[in-house]
Amino acid sequence: MQFSTTQAPVIELSSSCILVSIDDKGKLSSAAESIDKVSEQYLTDIFDSGDFNGKTGETLLLIKVPGITAQRLILVGSGKTADGITAKNYIKIADAAATAIKKSGALQAALFLQDIPVTGKDNAWKAEQVAIACENSLYSFDQTKSKPEHEAEDYSDAIENILWACQAEDNETAQASLGKGQAIARGITVAKDLGNMPANICTPTYLAEQAQTLADESGLIETTIINEVELEAMGAGAFISVSKGSSESGKFIIMKYQGASDANEAPHMILGKGITFDTGGISLKPGAGMDEMKYDMCGAASVLGAMTALTELKPSINIIGMITTAENMPAGNASKPGDVVTTLSGKTVEILNTDAEGRLVLCDALTYAIDNLKPASIVDIATLTGACMMALGNVNSGLFTEDESLATQLQQAAIDSHDKVWRLPLEDDYQEQLDSNFADIANIGGRLAGSTTAACFLARFTEGQSWAHLDIAGTAWHSGGKNKGSTGRPVPLLVNYLLNK
Repeated sequence: MQFSTTQAPVIELSSSCILVSIDDKGKLSSAAESIDKVSEQYLTDIFDSGDFNGKTGETLLLIKVPGITAQRLILVGSGKTADGITAKNYIKIADAAATAIKKSGALQAALFLQDIPVTGKDNAWKAEQVAIACENSLYSFDQTKSKPEHEAEDYSDAIENILWACQAEDNETAQASLGKGQAIARGITVAKDLGNMPANICTPTYLAEQAQTLADESGLIETTIINEVELEAMGAGAFISVSKGSSESGKFIIMKYQGASDANEAPHMILGKGITFDTGGISLKPGAGMDEMKYDMCGAASVLGAMTALTELKPSINIIGMITTAENMPAGNASKPGDVVTTLSGKTVEILNTDAEGRLVLCDALTYAIDNLKPASIVDIATLTGACMMALGNVNSGLFTEDESLATQLQQAAIDSHDKVWRLPLEDDYQEQLDSNFADIANIGGRLAGSTTAACFLARFTEGQSWAHLDIAGTAWHSGGKNKGSTGRPVPLLVNYLLNK
């Protein structure tokens, strides 16, 4: 899909499809007004007749509207616009518009959606969201079907070109915003594909191969793979305690992007949990819904997705994307509840529950990163706890940090991207729940405050480091039904956070 801007009058555009907006009071956007005048109030009559109500995200396809050159006209409802609409509602409008274009079969569309007022957002943000929506509308995961959708006889390659209508003074900014939105959308697609891929294909080795392919194709990333044998020799006992039960070799994957003029400038790191399948180990999960444990690598997927987007956007900072990846399987040599292991940091951990494995692979990755890669900051991303899902549902990712500056940066990126987070407590008062009679620390803290005690566990390995933890257990994928699948979150958040640097 290609994106470009236009300043041409709406009635003169020969695009195969044009989109204009009407609010729920019948107020026409400026482009809609122009069409209404040359068509003898054709749009006003449609609204007055009740055929279109202007509700948020409502669409109506019209063919051969009098007075305009375009073959198709799509009306898009903008809802209550008197005081400006919310960012959420504009994204809903953009998604509805993109879906309507796809359904219309139009190969090219011009969108006149800039003048919908959005509280706290500028026109550049609107262009970015439309680009993301248009790219996302074409997404489908059919790689594992015998007859992929794109090979079907009735498949339509809808939306090849998108024109974003804007004022001349906004042209340069709009072009950049469209490019940013498209890059983020491509990153989302990478994250979705990896999350949706079945675990017999998406193994730790597969993730390593994807990272190497990104490095080879972009020419902007240096990728290093540290295998399980090397990690065991280093003393990464927490990581090995998880990976050893599987025939698949676990790995650390390190992707270095050098964008700063000073190659020695300390990098900002994003670290993703990549448990490509989580049975729970000896603490075996219930069978119902266990297929969704292929999504336990969505933190890793978001890192690969974000790095994909960043290679297109080329920010002028140094970035490291790191993935700690393994399978958590029950086996004769798997870790057992009550085992004590020694982490890469030297701290010992009593494993009370083998299903609390994410923090075990992350703690050794954090130690390795801090000791060897010297990052200016670390944000880890993990589908870590069901407790976070229970607390925040699928709306907000959980944010944990004691670094106020980093918290502010991530919260601002969440606002910019509408990839929402909610800050949860990370206080020393919770640390005593992790006390162990037999080791320095237990890997679980009991039934209460599960997401916080998981973050407290990780905090034990990040002392003195600027660090934040994102728990995406509730936001990384949708369960069950026709919408089942990876969401690609929090790629938009991560990209905006790093670009804001």
